[in-house]
Amino acid sequence: MSEKILITPKSFKNYKDKAYKLLQDHGYEIIENNLGRTMTEEEIIELANEDVVGIIIGVDPLPANVLDQCKSLRAISKYGVGMDNIDLKRADKLGILVKNAVGTNAISVAEHAIGLMFAASRHLPSVAAGVKAYGWERSIGFELTNKNLGVVGGGQIGKEVAKRAVGLGMKVTIFDPYFTDFDFLEKYNVQTAEELSELLKMSDVISLHLPATEETTGLINAETLKLLKPTAILINTSRGELVDEEALYHALVNHKIAAAAQDVYSTEPPKQGDALVALPNFILTPHIGAFTHEAVERMAMVSTKNLIDMLTQKEVAR
Repeated sequence: MSEKILITPKSFKNYKDKAYKLLQDHGYEIIENNLGRTMTEEEIIELANEDVVGIIIGVDPLPANVLDQCKSLRAISKYGVGMDNIDLKRADKLGILVKNAVGTNAISVAEHAIGLMFAASRHLPSVAAGVKAYGWERSIGFELTNKNLGVVGGGQIGKEVAKRAVGLGMKVTIFDPYFTDFDFLEKYNVQTAEELSELLKMSDVISLHLPATEETTGLINAETLKLLKPTAILINTSRGELVDEEALYHALVNHKIAAAAQDVYSTEPPKQGDALVALPNFILTPHIGAFTHEAVERMAMVSTKNLIDMLTQKEVAR
């Protein structure tokens, strides 16, 4: 019986002509997620039977209890960058190799973050919806040029956002305790902040580019929101867990900040009647930051090659 590969990302199949051939040339049988949605833990366990040696995973959950039941699993390839949906410690203990598709979606997510800045600063969703309803009510916005952008997280996506913001004439400052790319700072005339509180106080726009970890969960909360200017805009294209949504709701309702725009949420899709989603100064897009033709193709090919590389290493056997 041939070894099997489970592929969970819904958009992966758009580029399967190239990616599947690589797997089939190595003798692997492919199992697809045909549900049209993110898989549950139980569904992954059901499909990742004793013959599944590799998984290409999207945002679907791979906690310890799932990994424990995937008896033949030797490698996990992340279709994207963020790996907070995978229990990396348990995978390591079980001898399962894990690798992400570094750099494949950085440009697309960065462009989306910039797009959300324009959408929030110029009220684009609400004014466009007004015209669709045959109205002509105008809403005054503000320019991004010469505004202070605070980038929280200086990884690949954060740096791509910074580069584009500098091109727009914004003054960019990065907060990241682990940032060491000093050549980048000099090349693009980007500053760094020593403390998050310092960055929040000075910024007209805050853009979050962090994984969801124990340290970063709830990073934007009632206390940190108090540090922002009443004219500030919060952008989050990373993880919904970074923001205390109840605190954000109260900050927006009470005009403690001007607006927020996110591509991620604590519950995707949000529940019917969600109060934050209903606010006119809150924009939410359906996790499409990395959902471009270019990024999806890169993620499909790189995650496939990463999986094959891991499975063909002798040391991955459990």
